Amino acid sequence: MIFNFSSSKTLVALAVASSIMLAGCSATANTSSTQQSALPATKVAAVVNTPADIGSQKITLEQAMADPDWMGNQPESAYWASDSATIIYAQKEQGNTLRDLFSQPVTSQTAEQVALNKLHTVGSNKAVYSKNKTMAAYTFKGNVFVKNLKTGELKQITATSASESKPQFLNNGDLVYRQGNVFFKIDLKTGLTSELANLKLADEPKGIEEPSTYIAKEQHKLIKFVALQQKNKKDKQARSEQINEQNDSIANTAYYLGDGNKVAEAQLSPNGDALLVVVKEKTDWRADGDIMPNYITNDATIEPKKARRRVADAKEETSQLVYINLTNKEQTSLSFNTLPGFDEDVLAAVKKENYARDGKTYKSKKAPRGINVIMDWGFEQSPIVWNDDGSQVAVMLEAWDNKDRWLATVDFKNNKLVSQHRLHDDAWIAYAFNDFGWLHNSNTLYYLSEESGYSQLYKKPVNGSATALTQGQFEVSNLTLTSDDSAIYYKANVEHPGLYEIYRVNPQTGKSEQVTDLNGMTNYTLSPDETKLLLKHSTITMPNELYVADAKANAKATRLTHTVSDEFLAKKLTAPKIVAVPSSHTEQPIYAKVYYPADYVEGEVGKNRKAVIFNHGAGYLQNSHMGFSVYFREFMFHSLLADEGYIVMDMDYRASKGYGRDWRTAIYRQMGTPETQDLADGVKWMAQNANVDTKAVGTYGGSYGGFMTFMALFTAPELFQSGAALRPVTDWAHYNTGYTANILNHPDVDPIAYERSSPIYYAEGLNKRLLINAPMVDDNVFFQDSVRLVQRLIELEKQNFETAIFPVEPHGFVQPSSWLDEYRRIYKLFKETL
Repeated sequence: MIFNFSSSKTLVALAVASSIMLAGCSATANTSSTQQSALPATKVAAVVNTPADIGSQKITLEQAMADPDWMGNQPESAYWASDSATIIYAQKEQGNTLRDLFSQPVTSQTAEQVALNKLHTVGSNKAVYSKNKTMAAYTFKGNVFVKNLKTGELKQITATSASESKPQFLNNGDLVYRQGNVFFKIDLKTGLTSELANLKLADEPKGIEEPSTYIAKEQHKLIKFVALQQKNKKDKQARSEQINEQNDSIANTAYYLGDGNKVAEAQLSPNGDALLVVVKEKTDWRADGDIMPNYITNDATIEPKKARRRVADAKEETSQLVYINLTNKEQTSLSFNTLPGFDEDVLAAVKKENYARDGKTYKSKKAPRGINVIMDWGFEQSPIVWNDDGSQVAVMLEAWDNKDRWLATVDFKNNKLVSQHRLHDDAWIAYAFNDFGWLHNSNTLYYLSEESGYSQLYKKPVNGSATALTQGQFEVSNLTLTSDDSAIYYKANVEHPGLYEIYRVNPQTGKSEQVTDLNGMTNYTLSPDETKLLLKHSTITMPNELYVADAKANAKATRLTHTVSDEFLAKKLTAPKIVAVPSSHTEQPIYAKVYYPADYVEGEVGKNRKAVIFNHGAGYLQNSHMGFSVYFREFMFHSLLADEGYIVMDMDYRASKGYGRDWRTAIYRQMGTPETQDLADGVKWMAQNANVDTKAVGTYGGSYGGFMTFMALFTAPELFQSGAALRPVTDWAHYNTGYTANILNHPDVDPIAYERSSPIYYAEGLNKRLLINAPMVDDNVFFQDSVRLVQRLIELEKQNFETAIFPVEPHGFVQPSSWLDEYRRIYKLFKETL
């Protein structure tokens, strides 16, 4: 099925015999009732009208890889000003990396640059508001500012060389901020600043020690001077304690969390009377002895940069959850042993398989697992959230082995955690769908969960059962609750996996309604007064621009910015079609972009077209969507190839984002295998539907896409005639822990998964042309990955590979000259082999 592109904004859905039902994930949840969403499940087949090709001037490789300033610089980091009538955004300057800040009324098409001496006056995207919405607080360059929203008066609260952060209004109107691990409270009426809590990363002082050994005791008995000194110390300490207890003008706020630890997270209750703190052992993300040499330096020496730890070096970590009652000065560690499954051997089957390979028998046994608060990529909110009146607090926790996520509350009376929801996945818990919070003035939680197989929204009273607020084969994310609980706004791909719009659901009735209908990729921010949405929207051929719409169903959006250059609009760029490629291994199709040559005629025969498949990076990323891709250079490169007669395909292979839990976890313990199967289906589809010669197909990609290029050329050597691997992973045991351990467990536990998934173990399969492009100061995928594989290929006496090194480039290339050199080599490879 092909999804066509035109200028129309109408979405046309074709009739489909049935929608695909995916098996739910292995989830354990307290869900006993559901409420049908008003939104339909995503359909497998649909036709979407989206933009047509643009421009007439042929794009060159030099232009495509040039500094992207020529395309126009799009608005960045946009947010609402506190008046809900003005937006603030940054824009890169032409010719350098500096950003300017602009202010634009939503009723105007004209923006005004904010003067440098006024930057502190325009608020922040992290501004917080008082309970009655009359005050706003934010930080600028480490200092705290408060704005009276009725009078417009702006007051600077701190002016220090220290860095203040995380302002918070208490229910009584006082303002709290942090300076490191110290919490300060300001009475905004009197101006008095007081210290609420000082979290000290040290052991609690032991006081005056009494003599313990025989000779020490005799010393105190026989020498009056020594005994007197001891008495004076004890008297002084006793007096100090009396003053602290009896004089309320003195701050007595120290809480000792242990030497060698760090505060991973801390959240103060809205009444300022309690803290929930996450304490972890202080460790360095860097390896103990590894370095990454930088050969191009200012002084022509070799700079030995510290490198991150590898997953193979990672050790299990666990946190300590500490509840501090600031009223009675008591602190209590909360045990994880009340969480269901806290001591389960969830990897028993994996361990059994690995033991058996070594001729050993594994005996399962229960033991406490490492448990931490969720602090993963993409999780912008705090994993600790108090309800409005401070009577309840919720914390989201995850197991170190990545198989469980818990949403728990605290029983303050008995000082214990109470599990409200457990999500278990035999593969791994996604980092992308962990939003949660409290409905206002209530003890009811709302949260996202993949338990149905797709990220959906649920609500659950603390002492009740969960209710599904949304249902369907689409992914819900980016939650925003209104102050009156009338709606939770969210982003979802309801109509098509690659089409994202904004919706809202009434948490009382479960009724959802569509807010935007822009046809592309749309993100949003609700205005402070909750009447409008600031939208960031793009299409396949046009980068992000800012729009504004009323916060209501079927809202009409007004465009605010026009930042794309005339030069970009003039270039001949091919709008790819969205194709649903039938899969040989799943009921779901594999969605892909296809770039057709201008001279292509539907139904042409002869099998004479050459083709290229691009493999997107990141693994868990969606690229066959209807918004502007992060791979904008590749978009132009693919347009250039199409202009020269190539068919170009860009697949959302299994593991990609946007298609549900089963699609995401298909690569568990077998990275590279499902994806290569999907690439094979892509080649087959092009042969059957786009007149492609299967003996004239190449592939390329960067990062995870480079890894996939290796796996395809090594394990399915007849599939492609050539491939280019850019900044590629060759051995997953050398990659980072946060990403790799999710998918392959830990190398000590599951070496089978690492050997099954790492290209270096399959290098003997190479028999086609291979280009390896390796940046040398890559602190994400180490240059060493390419070096080790090259040595392996040399020892295997392979002759059909070449390596290009890029001495000054990190993982994401920066210099236009490097981009151009890299893509000239890729272009040359395909011209010579296809």
